[in-house]
Amino acid sequence: MSTDPETIPVIVGIGQVNDRPGDPLEGMDSVELMIAALREAGRDAGGDNWLADADSLAIVSQLSFPHLNPALDTVCEALGASPAHRFQTALPNGDSPILLLHEAANRIGAGNARIALVTGGEALRTAGARARAEAATEGKDHRHNPLRDAPHRKTQGYRQNYGLTVPVDIYPLYENAGRTAYRQTLTEGQMESAAIWARMSQIASQTESAWIRTPLSAREIATPSENNRPIAFPYTKFTVANSLVNQGAGFIVTSFAEAQRRNVPENRLVFVGHGAAAHESGDFLARENFVHSPGMEVSIRQALKSNELSGADLDHVELYSCFPCVPKMARRILDWPADRDTTVFGGLTFGGGPIGNYMSHAVACMVERLRGTDETGLLFANGGYATHNHSIALFGTSRGHVAFPQDFDFQAEADEIRGPVPELDESYCGPATLETYTVHYHRNGTPRLATIVARTPTGARTLAAVVPDEVPTIAWLTSGDCDPVGSSGTIVQGENQLRIWQASLPAHPDR
Repeated sequence: MSTDPETIPVIVGIGQVNDRPGDPLEGMDSVELMIAALREAGRDAGGDNWLADADSLAIVSQLSFPHLNPALDTVCEALGASPAHRFQTALPNGDSPILLLHEAANRIGAGNARIALVTGGEALRTAGARARAEAATEGKDHRHNPLRDAPHRKTQGYRQNYGLTVPVDIYPLYENAGRTAYRQTLTEGQMESAAIWARMSQIASQTESAWIRTPLSAREIATPSENNRPIAFPYTKFTVANSLVNQGAGFIVTSFAEAQRRNVPENRLVFVGHGAAAHESGDFLARENFVHSPGMEVSIRQALKSNELSGADLDHVELYSCFPCVPKMARRILDWPADRDTTVFGGLTFGGGPIGNYMSHAVACMVERLRGTDETGLLFANGGYATHNHSIALFGTSRGHVAFPQDFDFQAEADEIRGPVPELDESYCGPATLETYTVHYHRNGTPRLATIVARTPTGARTLAAVVPDEVPTIAWLTSGDCDPVGSSGTIVQGENQLRIWQASLPAHPDR
């Protein structure tokens, strides 16, 4: 393999910005955060000439200020840069920063770029404050919810009718199905999540760029309270991504040779390793099950394999943490112990969850960990509705077996191990088996709807609902006294075109 320093990609500069003025109305917008983050990265790399000389700029799309998309020309003008290659992702998916890092490394390795900039930012704190202020001047009571109001989520249909619209509605389906597959009681599953999240809060408390720097105990995270309200069963506020932040991050990728020409000390460089991407169907109901992600497994395993690594060789990891089910699945693939840190930034709850740009912060924090060491880090990113998976390794020193450009598309391998996907029956009524479920809550902590994913006697998948006044059934789903997954019930036609789940109580005992 080539060891030409002109084709060896390295990260030479990183920048992170937390913007939290006392008055949120005075905060930066998303594009201002991107510009500020890249300027920090330029200073970190040794001077702003890195920015002006860049021949590639890639941006993670933002949704806080939709009218500012695309932001490429604005960022270039602010930095005094005129890169030939300019790209902004179509959507703010969580895997975007790792995809853009990998593509930048490939352009460096192919000789198509010398200096590549990657950035992203979200300013939901500012956007929310401005939306509320505008509504107040019009005498309206407005609660800003850009996640549910995003244009790509405006579609109404079968899934949305049963409460499945945004990620926080859907990831609990994996959590509840996974807990049964891991043969855990509700208490055991919740305590695994709480233990992982408590360690994240400890990391965030020691990380200057993290948004929330007050550590929490596992008990505080596991216990619902006035400040830890239920969101979607079994998730509470302390276990979901915190998107109401103003955060930007960016980094500079160049060649080892270019870094040497610009006299950057080698102990400031972090070397980019190989990676792998594989994805699930964009339709979350067209999945084999809600226990396992072939795309996640292939992404992680192939990234390790192509870097000649095992999980035991890793010193640091960032396992994407929008919701607990994701790092729980990922750590089992890696055989990563629950008592080891799963983040270098603090997770999307405590580090901050700037929609699609979280992993840019993780890249920056991983670079800080690896500089001047002989250590290895793995970055695993997840996006969509447990849809997109992209992993990549970073090294504190050069590794001879790594060469670019590298084909990171391992979709065929993921498709090969994927089992059959059940057909979807949108009109089924009759006996059925509960596959997985969640309960969605109002802000005051009262249930607003339960969503049941069920399988018919022929193996088809279908949805049903439990309305909030069905108190015994809601209690059965959430008490932990028994495990609803795998239990029998009946789906009947209800009002407003909804089909209703009638549980055969009591369910089988919890394991």
